[in-house]
Amino acid sequence: MKHILVVDDDPKIRSLLRRYLEGQGLRVSVAADRRECEARIADLRPDIIILDVMLPDGSGLDICRNLHERRPDLRIILLTALKEDVDRIIGLELGADDYLGKPFNPRELVARIKAVLRRSSVDDPPTPEPRIYGFAGFTVDPGQRRGLAEDGSEVELTGAEFDLLHVFLERPARLLSRDQLLDLTQGQGRGQGRGRGRGRGRDPLDRSVDVLMSRLRRKLAEKVRETIFRTVRNGGYQLAMPVTVGNARD
Repeated sequence: MKHILVVDDDPKIRSLLRRYLEGQGLRVSVAADRRECEARIADLRPDIIILDVMLPDGSGLDICRNLHERRPDLRIILLTALKEDVDRIIGLELGADDYLGKPFNPRELVARIKAVLRRSSVDDPPTPEPRIYGFAGFTVDPGQRRGLAEDGSEVELTGAEFDLLHVFLERPARLLSRDQLLDLTQGQGRGQGRGRGRGRGRDPLDRSVDVLMSRLRRKLAEKVRETIFRTVRNGGYQLAMPVTVGNARD
């Protein structure tokens, strides 16, 4: 069941659309303003937002711009009472998938929702096959967030340690600086891996990566005696072992 978030400051429109869309077999949540909209998106992760352009605490166009950068997978249909074509064009340029002028027929809105969903199923890339990594006798399954030693015993890693190891497994033999590791590990456990922290100010005394590397090395060394990571002075760290990649479904 697809989840629709209706964002409109008019309680009558919210109530009408909720009843009608639920009658069409859709799951519906509502929000009256930008603040509620942001909270619903974070908590409920809807598939499509029906977004009014004019809200009491901000512009729907600003929300659209922000969501296109943070959640490019989230589909947006703008509701607008504005008559100027330029406003609708700006909405589409900011990442909206479609727009509908007020007043509108709810049946037309449902038709546009279905069309956006059809397009998204074609446009979205297929989900990559889950992978299993092997190195130095270890087997690492990122999907299960689990690592096993050659003897079958589990390697007990914290979330941050696992994210750091995953970064190296995706980039075998590549020298990675501390700043790169900070960027690449951010969001790794949440499936985003886009380095949102890129470009933020760095504390030259921040040794968090060094601490994580020390802990990760120690835990892996408890299982094998080989040198798994190399430290390059003024350069960073490098995974020194060959890595094999297999399909988790094999």
